[in-house]
Amino acid sequence: MGKIIAISNQKGGVGKTTTAVNLAASLGAYNKKVLLVDLDPQGSATTSLGINRAELQYNIYDLFINDIDIRQMIVSPEYAKIDVVPTTIDLAGVDIKLVDNPFKNYVLEKGLNKIKDDYDYIIIDTPPSLGLLTLNALYASDSVLIPVQCQFLSLDGLTQLLNTIRIVQSNKRVNQKSLAIEGVLLTMLDRRTTHGWEIVNEVKQYFREGVFDTIILTNVAAQVAPNYGMPLLKYQPFSASAKGYKGLAKEIMMKNAQ
Repeated sequence: MGKIIAISNQKGGVGKTTTAVNLAASLGAYNKKVLLVDLDPQGSATTSLGINRAELQYNIYDLFINDIDIRQMIVSPEYAKIDVVPTTIDLAGVDIKLVDNPFKNYVLEKGLNKIKDDYDYIIIDTPPSLGLLTLNALYASDSVLIPVQCQFLSLDGLTQLLNTIRIVQSNKRVNQKSLAIEGVLLTMLDRRTTHGWEIVNEVKQYFREGVFDTIILTNVAAQVAPNYGMPLLKYQPFSASAKGYKGLAKEIMMKNAQ
C-alpha cells in the first residue's frame, strides 16, 4: 500500500510547490511509483511539469464537483517518471460549491483510496491556506511534510498549522487512522548569511528530531526550471537544489523502509 504525504504550510513562498514537484520527481528517479496531486488552484505544480491546462479533459476539480473517477485525470509529464493529477483555476470555487456537503473534507480521501495501492508514494501539493482543500489533503494523507523557509518570520503561523494537524489527528483516530508529521524541511537557505543559520538552529530547537537532515539551499535553477516545464533533475541535475531533493527522497525512503 502506498504512502500519502501532504506538503503543507499556509505561509506562501516557502518552497512548497518546488518541494512537491522535485520530491516526487526524485522518488520517481529512484524507481518508485509516484503520483503527484496538484491541489493548489494556482496550478503551479501542473505547469512546472510542462502540462498544458488548456488541453486537459479532466482535472482534480472534477473529482470534487462531478465525482469523476480520479484515474481519468492522471497524466504523465514528459520530463519526469511520475504520474500527475493536474488542476486548473476552477478549483478555487470548490469551497463555496461544497459548503453544505457534510462529507466535504473527505472527497480527496475517497478518490485516492481507489488508487493508493497502485503507488509507492502519493505526494499532494496544497494551497497556502488552511481551508477546505488543505483539510482534504490532511484527511487523505498518512503524513504531512512541512517546508520552512530559512528567513525572517519563517516560523510565523506554524502554530496554526500544527493546531489544525492536531485536530485532524484527533478526528482520524476515531476511524483508527493516523496522521504523522513526516518531517520539517528547511528550504531556501543562503549559506552566506548568519541569519539563515539562526533560523536553522531555531527550527531544530523547536522540532528537534522532526527536522530532516537535508537542507535545501537557495539556487537560481530552482526558480528557472518551472519556466521550462522540468523538474530540477532534468533541468539542472547537478545543481545544489537538485542534489538536495535527491537527498530528501533518500531520507524519506529510508525512514519508510524501517
